[in-house]
Amino acid sequence: MPIDLRGLSARQLGVLIAKAKEQQTRLAKRTPIATIRSKITRFAKAEGYTIEELFGVPDKVRPRRRPAKSVSRTGRKIAPKYRNPANPKETWTGRGRQPRWLAALVAKGKKPENFLIGKK
Repeated sequence: MPIDLRGLSARQLGVLIAKAKEQQTRLAKRTPIATIRSKITRFAKAEGYTIEELFGVPDKVRPRRRPAKSVSRTGRKIAPKYRNPANPKETWTGRGRQPRWLAALVAKGKKPENFLIGKK
């Protein structure tokens, strides 16, 4: 969260600095996260629970949603029609929503036809 300091008066800057120092002191007095995490884990194990049972699986561990496959309803692979000039690995078959890279280029005034594969 960036704060625009140019518009603040000297008094406002002083108040901001004081609040920041208070927050810094509060954070410095806190017990490190790793210590708290190990205490909670030990307590849960002592009571016969796992962290996953208590809090669920963290987002980092959950499998990410796979990108849509370029396969037709009949199961045949669909060849891509469009390619991102900035990253040739990014392609689009022309079906479904436009990918972000193509939507951004179209918003800048480019035409999708300019990114057709095989067009020179």
